[in-house]
Amino acid sequence: MFLLESKRVIIVVIGAVLNAVALNFFLIEADVYASGFTGLAQLLSTIFSDYLGIDFISTGIWLFLINIPVALLGWFKVGRYFTVYSFLSVAITTLALEIIPVVSFSNDIMLNAVFGGVIGGIGVGMSLKWGASTGGSDIIAMVLSRLKDRPIGNYLMFINGIIILLAGYLNKPENALYTLLALYVSTRVIDTVHTRHEKVTAMIVTKKTDELQQAIHDTMIRGITILPARGAYSKEDKSMLVLVITRYELYDLERIINEVDPNAFTNVVQTTGIFGFFRRND
Repeated sequence: MFLLESKRVIIVVIGAVLNAVALNFFLIEADVYASGFTGLAQLLSTIFSDYLGIDFISTGIWLFLINIPVALLGWFKVGRYFTVYSFLSVAITTLALEIIPVVSFSNDIMLNAVFGGVIGGIGVGMSLKWGASTGGSDIIAMVLSRLKDRPIGNYLMFINGIIILLAGYLNKPENALYTLLALYVSTRVIDTVHTRHEKVTAMIVTKKTDELQQAIHDTMIRGITILPARGAYSKEDKSMLVLVITRYELYDLERIINEVDPNAFTNVVQTTGIFGFFRRND
């Protein structure tokens, strides 16, 4: 369990650093805005610096401040593990933005938009796949994705519409177009890396049927079918728990099984389609 959590922390840190690299190396100098609250932090930094003459609040500090209220939403609607790791991601991103210098590798705004979108999308997608996010609109989009069971990138693109409009208003209109390009690239990459809307079927053979069933229902709202099972060699009576979940929930399921019954045997298979009621989290 310790190794699993350690790997998760490492992935979240790498994702946060990639997000900071995309900003400081490609997007900020080109006046191209990132997705979600990261882009909102850029906008606030631009407004306070260019229009109000307040330069001491950097993009990283703004990112940290505006994520505090959203963390409360994540705690109650998504889960404490998700929120804790998301806040860790925000903190690491803020630190990396302060440490990594703001430089420009190219004067071509399109190259900056594309490479910034790709690197930022990989960072966000990695974090989401391992049960965290880069905060802000990722948490809001995750809540909406759980309600409607659609790709999270679609919601991120909708939420980012206001950022595109403000990018064109505060800068040249073409900056809005390049921001749209960066956002499109990043959302496509996010959906490629983080395939939350894909379903899998988990078949768990265990002797701790009631404890495992209760632990799963305490974390995720999914229907479970319990079938009698018997070991061919040991002749022991067991149960098989069958449930359909999303790939995003695989991490939580693996954690639950390791905590309740480390000796359980689990087979996870790809689900090409489902018919009937698939319970979504409220």
